[in-house]
Amino acid sequence: MTQQFVAAEIGETAKLLADDPIWLILVKVVAIFAFLVVMTLFMINWERKVVARMQHRPGPNRVGPNGWLQSLADGLKLAFKEDIRPVLADKWVFFLAPVISCIPAFLAFSVIPLAGEVNLFGEQTALQLVDLPVGVLVVLACSSIGVYGIVLSGWASGSPYPLLGALRSAAQVISYEIAMGLSIVAVIMFTGSMSTGDIVGAQASTVLGFAPGWFGLLLFPSFAIYVVSMVGETNRAPFDLPEAESELVGGFHTEYSSLKFALFFLAEYVNMVTVSALATTLFLGGYHAPWSGDFMNTGWWGLLWFIIKTLAFLFLFIWLRGTLPRMRYDQFMRLGWKVLVPTSLVWIMAVAVIRTGAIQQLSTAQRLIALGVVVGLVLLVSFLLPDKKVQDSKGVPLAGSGFPVPPLDLAVPKSAPKRKVKVATIPADDTAKAVTTGKEAE
Repeated sequence: MTQQFVAAEIGETAKLLADDPIWLILVKVVAIFAFLVVMTLFMINWERKVVARMQHRPGPNRVGPNGWLQSLADGLKLAFKEDIRPVLADKWVFFLAPVISCIPAFLAFSVIPLAGEVNLFGEQTALQLVDLPVGVLVVLACSSIGVYGIVLSGWASGSPYPLLGALRSAAQVISYEIAMGLSIVAVIMFTGSMSTGDIVGAQASTVLGFAPGWFGLLLFPSFAIYVVSMVGETNRAPFDLPEAESELVGGFHTEYSSLKFALFFLAEYVNMVTVSALATTLFLGGYHAPWSGDFMNTGWWGLLWFIIKTLAFLFLFIWLRGTLPRMRYDQFMRLGWKVLVPTSLVWIMAVAVIRTGAIQQLSTAQRLIALGVVVGLVLLVSFLLPDKKVQDSKGVPLAGSGFPVPPLDLAVPKSAPKRKVKVATIPADDTAKAVTTGKEAE
């Protein structure tokens, strides 16, 4: 696709959306809400089926055709369950916490472009609710607000396990949201805009004559850091430490039941869909097909490509849950602060140098791809290197069960020398006299 077409496409989305009548905006709001609810029901059942296949189990296969209505039945069952509130819980905060978690999850999807220009009920519009100049920041802001619901739910429950899970989640979101924001900075620098529509339009061209101009290829380190950060941001395995059932029962929602628990569950899966859709928008060309200049890049075909790419990221969530064990908390925080954040800062400086034209021998795309391969290899090596083990000279070695064991260089100390006990001696003459006296007595 030519650069002239790309330049024309950037900014067209905002112009189309500005002419939408109020009834069409309401239709889009209802459609986005229905899409996210259906995706949640589908994801729950799909995850159970895929993980069951990985573990050689049948999975849900009773309710509905081949068990595909199981998640709907579970949702209806949760809605009619008894709502229990602990005695020590704060009534209003306990009630508002799941609502605060759920609303921003839906709101973040309003700036995601699902497709380009289409004809909807006789109106020419774009399949997007709103295209803001700071659309990317809206998604980050909504994900930041969502953690307030988690923290408040743990505090308002009046129980130690939810409080510990809420504190873990706050530290986790702070750590990985920084890395996620830094990974998006490189995309904004390359595009020159924070509008999601403009970012998708900037990826419509090709690089090297044949490859799609997706930022997942041009800015691969940013793409890798974002993928790791979005898993940590959504509290999913192997980063599901706020909900570690082996340590914290259920985490921040331990004391919740009925519809309030269902809202937390809904917020988690909607957040998964949102971050996957944002990854598609930022790094995989959004609704564009892998090739250019075809009728499959126009109209409603864009919605098909968008859903396929989003489902690929959602499958990644399921795949990670079925394969990787949960990380230790110190490993998890070390990954965020000592690997992802420094790598993001170095990569941003490298992109800035490339964009200013400090390296003139190659084109911008070739420079970014070459540098991305180098940074990706460095990141891979940092993951593969074993952690340095610090030996405590005064520490007691422990076995796997936690009991102390003898050290490998154990030396048995020498026994103390035996003390010689002095024995009284009898003179020889006295002994002879005693013997003689005894014989005479006989």
